Order: sequence, then structure tokens, then C-alpha cells
Amino acid sequence: MILTLAVSGYRSLRDIVLPLDRITLVTGANGSGKSSLYRSIRLLAEVSQGQAIASLAAEGGLNSTLWAGPEAFSRAMKQGEVPVQGTVRKGVVSLKLGFADEDYGYAIDLGLPADAGRSLFSMDPEIKAEALWAGEALSRSNEIAARNGPTVRVLNAQGQRIPVFQNLARFDSMMTHAADPKDGLELLVMRERMRAWRFYDHLRTDRDAPARFPKIGTRTPVLSGDGGDLAAALQTILEIGDERALEEAVDDAFPGASVRISVNDGYFELLMQQKGLLRELRASELSDGTLRYLLLTAALLSPRPAPLVVLNEPETSLHPALLEPLARLIARAAEKTQVIVVSHAEELVSVLSSERGCMRYDLRKELGETVVDSADTPRWNWPKR
Repeated sequence: MILTLAVSGYRSLRDIVLPLDRITLVTGANGSGKSSLYRSIRLLAEVSQGQAIASLAAEGGLNSTLWAGPEAFSRAMKQGEVPVQGTVRKGVVSLKLGFADEDYGYAIDLGLPADAGRSLFSMDPEIKAEALWAGEALSRSNEIAARNGPTVRVLNAQGQRIPVFQNLARFDSMMTHAADPKDGLELLVMRERMRAWRFYDHLRTDRDAPARFPKIGTRTPVLSGDGGDLAAALQTILEIGDERALEEAVDDAFPGASVRISVNDGYFELLMQQKGLLRELRASELSDGTLRYLLLTAALLSPRPAPLVVLNEPETSLHPALLEPLARLIARAAEKTQVIVVSHAEELVSVLSSERGCMRYDLRKELGETVVDSADTPRWNWPKR
């Protein structure tokens, strides 16, 4: 389970360090920074896929994602005595992301290229530093692997920090290139954990959504990001997962209803029997809200629980009557996996907040900066360049 999440210099997240729990609920008004927090976690996961630089480019490049305010706020600025204005920069331009779980911690520092202007790719951010450590917070004594510039050093079995790369490209992470069963086992373990994180924010329910049409089915323990393999995912739960949990989740939201999967020449199709109807409804006939709830059910009841599942505004298209059953479904899933929920649906937030092991954060903006009230800020150190 992730115990600490840290973000610095990303959009409105100037500098935050948050403790996480089995269920972490992030809420707040529109524009408070919920999406920025969600994107920062997703960007961190993409480091393990070697996609962080490409993801930043898709957001408009590093300059578009960096904190746009001053490096620091003076007391006079905070009190409104003087306008918010830039000051002489004391630190380097930096976007930092990191987390610590029960075993290890990892952090990455991205910055502007040193050779700006000498290449057509001079606007690409480069990785300045990375660190992997054991325990709560990074220190010299618990550092397992470190990257500074092009050099990567790892701690070997003899307790020596040996170089395994001395010319790692600025756009490559040690997480993807130095993970090795012999000298970089901890890096390999952490990389695979991060690759197993799951994000659901693009589950399609529109008229042309892939989940509405029959599709060749294969055993599917993990629902895809767009939900196109819903029928196969539900059948997988029925065969090798928690069939009873699936039945209870459907009945909780739609009393008396049930689902089954029809197969014709290898094509799987979702059918739903609702109370009072004389025939089953095909997926193409379901309302957007009904389909979304079934998609979330398939995601959360996966027979292969992920170490982390992140849901971004799962309440979209759902009738208010479905929010309480969804909260119970999330709580049930959290018995096997850690869940982060980003939402502004009051009823969902209220029900989830009462669950044991739920940590809630209400985000707000102050002078353009996302502010998070946390009673206990964990200890945190960033790797040095």
C-alpha cells in the first residue's frame, strides 16, 4: 500500500506531501486541483512504462505543466498588501514526483535541458535525478539506487554503490533501463508494482462505446481502460472470480436484476435481466448510467487485484440512487486493493468518508495554488541533482 504521495511544481500543485490510506478520497470545487492530482499520479505511473516524457509532451510540454506562480509567496502577497509577482529565482526549474509504500520509496526530478536551443528537441524535459530507497523517507543510509544526470548507481549485495550506467539518455528512466534481477532487483520489483497500477477515467458509455457491441472474448482478469472488453471481464469474474460479489453488486444497484454473458461464434455479449421486463436487455440498450456502473463493477471486482486503482470522477452519468451502491462496491474492493477516488459527488463523498480506512482531502485554491489540509504531513526528502 502506498503510504505517502509527493508532488512539487506540477500545475497548481506547488508542493504537497500527503499520507494515503486504504481508501483515499479527493474532493473539492471545480478548478481546485483534483484533476492535477490525478494526472500527477498517472504521470508517475507512466515513468515505469518509459512514457513520462511523451505524456508531458501531450500536455503541452514541461513549460505548460510547471507551476505557473512565483517560486514563493511573501507574507505581503498572502495578505493582499502587494500583488502576486515574480521574484528572483533561487532554485532550479523542477517538476518532482514521488511516493513511498510499505517497503520502498521512489522519486523523480524532471527539469529543463541544459542544451536548450541546440536541438529541435530542446523543449523536451530531461530527467535530472531519480532515487529508490527502503523505508519511509530518502536518506544517504537507505538509498538503494540513484540517478544523477547520465549516471546510475545501485547498491550491490556487498553493500557497495556500483555504477551500472554512465551514459543513460536524458529521456530514459533508471526504472526502465537499470531494473535487473541481479544488481537492480529492487528497481525491478518497484517497476512491476507501478506497472500494475490501474487508472479508470475514460470508460466509454456513449452510443458507440465498444462495451455496447459483441466482441471476441478471451479470459480477461483486468478490464481495459475504455471498457471495451466488459463482457469478457464479467464472464472472467463469474468463472474464476467472486461470482457472489458480482451478483450482490448488481442487485444492490438494480434490485432483482442479474447479468449473464451470451456467446455466439466466439463473440461475447452482455445481457441484463431487469425486474419486471419480459426479456433481457442487450448492452446496446442500457442507459449510460447502468452501463457505467457495470463497467466500474468489472474494474473493481477484478480477479487479479491491483496494488492501486485510481478512479477519476466515477460518478459521471450515474443517477444519485447509484452512488451509495457504488460507495459500497468501492469499499468492498478496498479490502483487496488500495483505491484513490477523485470525485465531487456529495453523496458518494459522504458515504465513502464514513468507511473505516478512508482518508479524505478537500482541495481548495489560494492564490492559484492547490492547498490541502493534512493533520499529519509525512517526512519527505527529494533526491539531489
